[in-house]
Order: sequence, then C-alpha cells, then structure tokens
Amino acid sequence: MGVFADLASYLVAIIVLLIIIAVAIKILREYERGVVFTLGRFTGIKGPGLILLIPYVQQMIRVDLRTRVLDVPSQDVISHDNVSVRVSAVIYFRVIDPEKSTIQVADFMMATSQLAQTTLRSVLGKHDLDEMLAERDRLNEDIQKILDTQTDAWGIKVANVEIKHVDINESMIRAIARQAEAERERRAKVINAEGEQQAAAKLLEAAEILARRPEAMQLRYLSTLNVIANEKTSTILFPFPMELASLLLAKMEQPTK
Repeated sequence: MGVFADLASYLVAIIVLLIIIAVAIKILREYERGVVFTLGRFTGIKGPGLILLIPYVQQMIRVDLRTRVLDVPSQDVISHDNVSVRVSAVIYFRVIDPEKSTIQVADFMMATSQLAQTTLRSVLGKHDLDEMLAERDRLNEDIQKILDTQTDAWGIKVANVEIKHVDINESMIRAIARQAEAERERRAKVINAEGEQQAAAKLLEAAEILARRPEAMQLRYLSTLNVIANEKTSTILFPFPMELASLLLAKMEQPTK
C-alpha cells in the first residue's frame, strides 16, 4: 500500500506541475503584446513569442497592435448655413502604447467611437454644405488631427478619417439643382457680356484705324461689296463714291442766299 500511495502522490504532483506549466506558458503572435500585472500592479509589456507567467500572481491582457477599422454611424448634422444632413464616416486607427490603452481607458474601442461621433458633428457643424461636398479632403484632415490629439493620452494613433456619405433630403437636392442652374445661367450671361465688350473694343480699334486714311474706308467698302457679290443673291448693289457724298454734304451745309 505504501508503494501505491507514493506513486499516486508522484502522479498528482506531476499533474499539478503540468497544469502550472500550461497556465504559466503564454504565446503571443507578432502583432500582439501582453500587458502584465503582478499582484495587481503593472510590471511591463511582454511579447511577441513565448513568455512565462507566475500562476495566480501575474495576469496578462492581450493587446492587438494591428490597424482597426471603425465605422462611425450616421450622424445628424446641422451645417453652418442651417442645412440638415446625415453624415457617416470611417476611421482607421491602431494601438501604439499597450500600457496606456489598457490602463488609461476602460474600453478604447467604445471611447474612440463615441469621440469620433461627437468630433464629426462638431467639425462639420462649423462648415457650409458646399464645403462638406467639395472640400472633403480638408475636413477629413481636420477631424483626423483632432481625434489624434485627443486619443494620444489613450495610446491610440488615428491614421486616417474618411467621410463616406453626406445624405441630403429631397427638397434640399431640388434647391441645390435650382441654384446650380441659376449659377450656369449667370456664367453664360457674364461670358456673353464679356464677348460683347471685347467685340465693341475691337470695332472701336478698327474704326480708329480706318479713320486715319479715308482711302482705307473706301477699300473696306469695296471689299464688303465684293463679298456680297460673290454670294448667291438677287440683290444688286451699286458703289457710291464717298467723295461725292462729302461734296453733297458740303453743298448742304453752305448757307442759302
């Protein structure tokens, strides 16, 4: 009986030892880090690879260092020009300090999500609707900088922010279409007026050149008659001498006796 008792005790000891070793050995992947606490106090960051922990004395929390994608739900935003829109976005971030992300915040995923929602409403509310639609890159950069600054205390690095959708109600879409149509009509009128202005300037310049020599005006007159004569028309034109017109005008201006 004594031999069997010794064997049983040895077997129990081996089983207990194997259980302790199984509990003590931890394997962390390349993208993982372990935040180790000894008797409740932070004692360091371990990993990746094989690490050993003292059972029931040390505890470890795994932290994933890979880039995470956070989908920000649609937010009701009132723009600076009092237009109600619904805006959704996506955020790319990762943990750069496992100690801060574990100790400084209870749930960094939830905290980052809530902070992103409030920041999205706050930043977009300072801009007009036209800026939301036309200047997304600048708005993305502004939101990213604000989030990165505020999450730095949590050991979080916000790499990128992208605004996905800006949803506008139907009445506002029709108003924007009318505004765009009016803008196109305004540009057409401005272009037409500029063309008339340039044409008038060129005509004035041509008149000044022709006024320097009366013969130039006569040649221009004959050239115009030649163009008309070459066209298929039944109209007959007779050239009228400009000297004769000047003589008749001089006769009419003479006082009658």
